[in-house]
Amino acid sequence: MTAPLRRLGFIGIGNMGWPMAANLLKAGFDVTVADARPGRAAQFAREIGGRAAQDAADAAQNADAVITILPTSAEVAEVVAAIKPGLAPGALVIEMSSGAPGVTKTLAEGLAAGGVALIDAPVSGGVPRARSGELAILAGGETAALDRAGPALRAMGTSIHHCGAVGAGQAMKALNNLVSAGGFLIGIEALLIGQKFGLDPALMVDVLNASTGMNNSTQKKFKQFVLSRRFDAGFGLDLMAKDLSIALEIGRQSAAPAPFAALCREMWASAAAVLGPGQDHTALARFSEQLAGTTLGAAEKGREG
Repeated sequence: MTAPLRRLGFIGIGNMGWPMAANLLKAGFDVTVADARPGRAAQFAREIGGRAAQDAADAAQNADAVITILPTSAEVAEVVAAIKPGLAPGALVIEMSSGAPGVTKTLAEGLAAGGVALIDAPVSGGVPRARSGELAILAGGETAALDRAGPALRAMGTSIHHCGAVGAGQAMKALNNLVSAGGFLIGIEALLIGQKFGLDPALMVDVLNASTGMNNSTQKKFKQFVLSRRFDAGFGLDLMAKDLSIALEIGRQSAAPAPFAALCREMWASAAAVLGPGQDHTALARFSEQLAGTTLGAAEKGREG
């Protein structure tokens, strides 16, 4: 019988990874953290606990499971190559990045040859739910591996969905973000149209949230991060554009017509190019404002009464 997970390597202490690793520590796991940014792992160990590893390979030494949550599948592939020699047969890799399913399947096949299982388990819910341990986790992989990972996953999320074989969780995450991104984009356009007509954007958000136009963006983003001009929800514009590219590629591979997905992806990619690096995804509103020639919340001249 496979032993339960106790010693975890956690690679990627970013906006999401930091609170997720913290919740694993709170749940009693022995956590060793690593991050590409110098000093980040040491800061986590100092402020939260656990052990700071020198690098990814160090974090994986003697680990029952290694968790990765990184910006792209290319970085995950580099990490897997680094940790693979130190993983004992029976170890588990829990890939929680919003990655490309095809790359993840290839990594899983390579690890399986050495007796190491890989599951993909990307998350949804943003930084607030990462902090509270209430993430939705979208998992792909063998049932036995998912069952073994269960206690660790439940320390980070309250809703775990087995979506299918390896890569299915990441496919679902990309498609979820496609729906989210589409809702944000059309909602911002509606606010800009309404403001030009003479409607108050804040009032529009209230009405949308009481009507059938309600979505996650109207509820949790428009007032909080756009109308407030904070633009700091904690998820990068470049990462959203990457996820939409993954969703569109899944559609192409499946021969599924995806005209709106293509347009949506191009809009987000254009915003990322125009606004530049380091932008929060809610800053897409600024790109839409540029197209409309107005700023949400600003007075409009010649508005209808």
